Amino acid sequence: MNQQLQEKPETYVCIGRQGDFPARLGKTVFVGEEEIAVFHLTDGRLFALQNRSPHRRGGPLCEGMISGDLLYDPLYDWKINLLDGKVQAPDTGQVKTYPVKLDGEHVWIGL
Repeated sequence: MNQQLQEKPETYVCIGRQGDFPARLGKTVFVGEEEIAVFHLTDGRLFALQNRSPHRRGGPLCEGMISGDLLYDPLYDWKINLLDGKVQAPDTGQVKTYPVKLDGEHVWIGL
C-alpha cells in the first residue's frame, strides 16, 4: 500500500488492515528501506519497532515473545519495552520505535 497520511512531524504510511496482524504474533513489514516488526497485543494495541535486536550480533525481533509490555528477544532473551524500545536491566540498549495509529481498520506507521 502506498497511501500516506501527512501529519507533523511524521509522515504516516498505511501498512495494512488490523486483521492482517494476528494477536500475540509479530509480523515483519517493509516501508522503503525500513524493516519493521509489528506486534498486535491481545488487548488490541499495536506496536512497531525496528526489526533488529540491539545486541551487537543483531537478529530479528519479529519472532520474539510478548509478555505485558515487554518483548523477549528470540535470540538473546533480552527484555525490550514496547513503549519506548529500551532494553531492561541488567542489559542495555534501545530499539527504534515507530508511532502506530488506527484509522478505522487501517494501520498506519509514522516515519
